[in-house]
Amino acid sequence: MNTSQAPRGRFITFEGTEGTGKTTQAGLLRDYLHSRDLDVRLTREPGGTRVGEQVRAALLEPTDAPLDARAELLLMFSARAQHLAEVVYPALQEGAWVLCDRFTDASYAYQGGGRGIPDSDIKKIESVVHPGFQPDLTFVLTCALETAMQRVNRRGEKDRFESESQDFFERVQAAYLKRAEREPDRFAVVDTEPEIGRVASRIRQTVDSRFSL
Repeated sequence: MNTSQAPRGRFITFEGTEGTGKTTQAGLLRDYLHSRDLDVRLTREPGGTRVGEQVRAALLEPTDAPLDARAELLLMFSARAQHLAEVVYPALQEGAWVLCDRFTDASYAYQGGGRGIPDSDIKKIESVVHPGFQPDLTFVLTCALETAMQRVNRRGEKDRFESESQDFFERVQAAYLKRAEREPDRFAVVDTEPEIGRVASRIRQTVDSRFSL
């Protein structure tokens, strides 16, 4: 994408560990923005395209064979490059609001905080895949890890990431909060322990305030 041509739409991402309610809250925000007569596209990472969904399946499938952390990171960014080219950039240029369940902040949190890959290495790949392009607003959804794991357990069989240890998710959550602290103008941290409707109201209020809806 030529970053000199600013997209006309808005790009909002939802981040957080498993079980924090990202998918639910992204869907509720989509419904709210639809009620304001806005064109809204809801998507996810990894995924959102045929190639991306194939990569997603490979990344999430439980397996006894360990996946190298850098291979995991590169797979995430390969799916992201296709997602941006095929879905995100075209939608923004059409004036749509794109709501995405995870984006590059997840790579810093999971492959960085969780797996231990240096931020500087992730930044190099980011600069190739989407130089100068960032979300207009990123929600980091948080809750007690015990609450998050209870929610995950209720879903049934766990995928490869959901099966990680509590220590792993503590590192992931810490990485998210560190990024949010560094960029308060882009991030909004939202506690999802309260009832779903109250959380959705907080998110709507933030969007209304940030974008003068």
